[in-house]
Amino acid sequence: MLCLLYLTVVERSLHEPMFFFLSMLATTDLILSTALVPQTFRIFWLDAREITFPGCLTQRFFLHDSFVLDSAILMAMAFDRYGAICSPLRYATILTLRTIIEMAVGTSWRSFCSILLTGLPFCGTRIILHTYCEHIGVARLACADISINIWYGFCVPIMTVISDVVLIAVSYTLILRAVFRVPSQDACQKALGTCGSHVCAILMFYTPAFFSMLAHHFGHRVLRTFHIMFANLYIVIPPALNPMSME
Repeated sequence: MLCLLYLTVVERSLHEPMFFFLSMLATTDLILSTALVPQTFRIFWLDAREITFPGCLTQRFFLHDSFVLDSAILMAMAFDRYGAICSPLRYATILTLRTIIEMAVGTSWRSFCSILLTGLPFCGTRIILHTYCEHIGVARLACADISINIWYGFCVPIMTVISDVVLIAVSYTLILRAVFRVPSQDACQKALGTCGSHVCAILMFYTPAFFSMLAHHFGHRVLRTFHIMFANLYIVIPPALNPMSME
């Protein structure tokens, strides 16, 4: 990811909207991995099973903020592919530098606003049965009514992410309709090739994310060990494969 960010900065030919969004995705993945993976390694390798309360809140913030931000970036990349394929002559005028900056600021602000930061009283056990702090896991330790926290922590990310998924699906429906109307087979294959890597990144992100979220809320019969292992794979594999899948 660091190599990708470096090349995007120094190579002028990569100063395009798609690579800007890809750099944002790499930065978000890097922040997510830095916030969560070291603590996970400390648990498994050094048997260091304690974390400070501010550190736990920091992990929780970056986990949920990165999830919503990654989803928004993938949606922005879908719009970028739509503009490049469906309106190639207007692409440069649609995705101007100002538009890209506004999209970046808007997605970052939306992800920040989607996090619930209300304080809860903790008077009982403080043992989290997980390798990192997540909203529901921390909220269930509180000795107060957490109904609002549970539904907020479930509904808000789901609503924001589902809206992103719907918009991505609409974008790719229009892209496929435009691609299959292209008379040249070579041009059609080239257009599909530019979208194939993005589709792979979308599947790598949403598939384990939805499974982990639904299993945590409704999968009471899912073994806790399996859920924890799958959740750790979710924060490691997509960030590691995103730069390669988007090449």
